[in-house]
Amino acid sequence: MTERYNEHYIQEEIDVILQKIKDCVNDNKYIISQNENREENIQFIREYRLDSSKQKEILLSIVVRDFCHSLNNTKLGFEHEILYVFCPQRTLYNALGEDDFLDIYVKFNIIEDDYYKRVITVSFHKRNKPINYPFR
Repeated sequence: MTERYNEHYIQEEIDVILQKIKDCVNDNKYIISQNENREENIQFIREYRLDSSKQKEILLSIVVRDFCHSLNNTKLGFEHEILYVFCPQRTLYNALGEDDFLDIYVKFNIIEDDYYKRVITVSFHKRNKPINYPFR
């Protein structure tokens, strides 16, 4: 892991963060990014035919043990934001009906102010880089 990744959390801190995420998902105050910069998310959703209810089910099934690290957003103007990476492992069925046991790389951005809270799921795809699980 590089210095820009922060794994220095206790489980209770991640539980609070995860609860914020799940509250937003339950309240439909979240999106999974699927713009031109997120082709990997689009391909993953298509390959495994993940409709919105299945996407939501995956997000709500994430647990503290799936936490990997946090990092600062590197986008210009958004450096104050913290992104949280989780990597749950799930069996999903591809378009051919074959089951694949996968590590799903999920990166969240929690946006909150005095009036509104929402979650942007920046990454939602097969894991494509090494990760650590500090609570496993």
